[in-house]
Amino acid sequence: MEDDSPPFHVIELDEAWALALAEAEKRARAAGRTDIAKYLALRTSNDLLRKTSVDWLQSMFATVAGEVNRHGAGIHVSKEDSYNFKVGNANMVGSRLSLTKGVRKLFVETGWPRTPRDGFIRGGGLACANIKHLGLELAGEQLRLVVDATGVPRWKVQSRTDAPHEIRESDIRDHVAILIDDSED
Repeated sequence: MEDDSPPFHVIELDEAWALALAEAEKRARAAGRTDIAKYLALRTSNDLLRKTSVDWLQSMFATVAGEVNRHGAGIHVSKEDSYNFKVGNANMVGSRLSLTKGVRKLFVETGWPRTPRDGFIRGGGLACANIKHLGLELAGEQLRLVVDATGVPRWKVQSRTDAPHEIRESDIRDHVAILIDDSED
């Protein structure tokens, strides 16, 4: 697996953003603007939920790929940061994990709108993800990150025909199995 750590400038930007939010929240509290301070605290909390959930989803795919590689699957894993993709009319900013076996490719796109110009996620989601199989459009899935009533983030598979349901490790294994299925080659 390639080094999936973000480039140095991305780490600096993430840290600068976190520090700027913390400083803005501190100034808002000092000025008695609890409404702004509460918003900034929520923003910081949501950003942590997003980052943790995105990292979990992509690392699960990479972990499963690593497991099947130990049995000779030959999957190449790479990650692209600063990746943009569309969900509806909204622009998602995040990253794309690519799993490649021969001519087959499985992409896991993850991100969320960063600026008002990027739009918003319908249905109150915090982030979105696309699981795409190159050449097998019907095998793909779209996910939305939501927080349940207990405050736990959950990736929900959005379906045109079924009610949204949480993605599980078994679903991730199914996607990797589609990637390595040699019966159609």
